[in-house]
Amino acid sequence: MTLTSKVKTCLLIIALSIYPELAIKAQNTNNTLVFSLPEIPSILTSPEARADYIVTHYWDKIDFNKTIETGNKDVIEQAWVDYCDVLNYVPLATAQKAIKSTISNINQNKINFKTVTDLADKYLYNPNSPMRNEEFYIPVLEAMNESQMLTQAEKIAPKARLRLAHKNRVGTQAIDFTYTIASGKQQTLYNTKAKYIIVFFNNPGCHACTETIEELKSATFLNNLLNQGQLSIISFYPDEELDEWKKHYKDFSTQWINSYDLNQTVQKKTLYDLKAIPTLYLLDANKKVLLKDATTKAIEQYLSRDN
Repeated sequence: MTLTSKVKTCLLIIALSIYPELAIKAQNTNNTLVFSLPEIPSILTSPEARADYIVTHYWDKIDFNKTIETGNKDVIEQAWVDYCDVLNYVPLATAQKAIKSTISNINQNKINFKTVTDLADKYLYNPNSPMRNEEFYIPVLEAMNESQMLTQAEKIAPKARLRLAHKNRVGTQAIDFTYTIASGKQQTLYNTKAKYIIVFFNNPGCHACTETIEELKSATFLNNLLNQGQLSIISFYPDEELDEWKKHYKDFSTQWINSYDLNQTVQKKTLYDLKAIPTLYLLDANKKVLLKDATTKAIEQYLSRDN
């Protein structure tokens, strides 16, 4: 499955704002599903209004009460990928309402319900997906927990994921924790003072962690903020193999706060969502979460806009 680029999607929205006839009709030929976008009312002329309409009515021509045949699941998957991309071009509240409505409206066919929620897991939740987006995934989990399609046993996993998703959510206060540095001295997140703080959860020696370490080291803008005292980076090892952490200690910049979790409290109490390592959080001086599960590039872009 190839991902539709944002450039292509943006051009599509612009094209639909100019040429409404591009919104072709859905058709079924020999049981082969051909997905199409909704026909946008001509009264909607601005790109923003047309994008909102596409998102809200994206699935109108698909009858999810009829079981999607196996041979058509690739069509639905590509449509879902494009949908996730288009969601980025409307306000978050609009996107979340549309996503929840999409899931909630599949209320008569459990096979289709599972097909669509599995796609949400694959593209919005899986840590290896470049499209992962917790704010888009939360309404999926809400709809799953409210659905009559699932048994209480089947709701255990989405309930747990929803609880975790609400922890340290963007715009909320990050949960405090204690870290220990090489000397044995302990400090808390909340007593760490800086205009911005990057919390870098990592497992020394893992390939992705090594890549992120090098990205952070070579990020010129971030290093300028470090040198100016505006930024602190807390490198935090949450696991128990302390010898492994000591072995890789020199991999980290001496400008960072290089630490570990003495009692593995973060993991044991599930204070943070660490389904994937490494994980980066960006916090402000008051420990409000600015970015969650972000990339180095995303953090640098955010801070460059803010400074």
